[in-house]
Amino acid sequence: MSWAQAEFHDWALGDARRTQRLIKLVDDLSAQPTGSIPLACGGWPETKAAYRLLDNPAVEWREILEVHTTRTVARMAGQAVVLCIQDTTELDFTTQPGIAGLGRLSYEAQHGLYLHPTLAVTPAGVALGVLDAWMWARKPKDQPDIKESTRWVEGYEIVADLAETVSETRLVYVADREGDLRALLDAAARRGTPADWLIRSKHNRKTTTGEKLWARLAQSDPLGEVEFTLPAASDRPARLVRQTLYRTVVTLPAHHGQPAVTVTAILAREEQPPAGEQAIEWRLLTNRTANTLEAVVELIDWYRKRWLIELFFRIWKSGCRVESLQLGTLERLERALVLYPALLRFLIIYWIITQFLK
Repeated sequence: MSWAQAEFHDWALGDARRTQRLIKLVDDLSAQPTGSIPLACGGWPETKAAYRLLDNPAVEWREILEVHTTRTVARMAGQAVVLCIQDTTELDFTTQPGIAGLGRLSYEAQHGLYLHPTLAVTPAGVALGVLDAWMWARKPKDQPDIKESTRWVEGYEIVADLAETVSETRLVYVADREGDLRALLDAAARRGTPADWLIRSKHNRKTTTGEKLWARLAQSDPLGEVEFTLPAASDRPARLVRQTLYRTVVTLPAHHGQPAVTVTAILAREEQPPAGEQAIEWRLLTNRTANTLEAVVELIDWYRKRWLIELFFRIWKSGCRVESLQLGTLERLERALVLYPALLRFLIIYWIITQFLK
């Protein structure tokens, strides 16, 4: 049995032949992840069957993803903590002007769509799979559109729903600065915080004492230091980072009818970066008390796992070359795109292993 058959063996798409065809397509793509669909399928009859499948309105992309999500939740079994990491990436199809249903991107001249997944990983950095995803194309500026910040709040709600069903595993929602939304903190508080949250601070909020959050944090006494290797990126090599850690507890005032929220604020600041290098500094907010150096270092380690979703996007775009898919419509693209999360999980694991074996 191939890994795709093991991952999707109970896929129910209303037609056994359709299900087998979809599993075969995933298998073909896994054998040729950098190739086009025709190259992966290996022949015109197989390619024609794949295109027919991706054009079938009875195949719903959310149902495809749900099968992988079920497997992802099963892989959580036995894990004390699972990090649920969210971020957004844009898929640029500007070079393919004939795809119907796409929208504007960061620049008006570009067109494509956005993906906002929740990647589940262990604190040790093992990718378990994708739990959820938002996929959308923006409408023209003169038309009403969805409120995009909703994806962060809804993303937490979905993680919280799951947390209530996996009582032996503590889920931790991890987000970068875009996720610093008071609506998210309020939603967690209303529910009794079934899932923890760890968010990089974007807003220098006022506290109930009248002080600004970041000023209050900077005045706290240092707890100690943490040292780690910052992974290489496209614009810099890997390097050693030593941060001084600060921690304080603040209460954010009542807001829009919602009660005050007490949070733990953490500052991880590189006091002496190497010459010519920008200091690495993170301001984090969390519901966890983290009142010891060890607890704060653990949270820093968890936040650092965010690089795995960036790796996910990099492999998806550069490795699987999804922005080269030529499928004609947004709906076909959506069905094709959700075939990759299970494959990407294995590619992430492979990439990490090969990096450590070099």
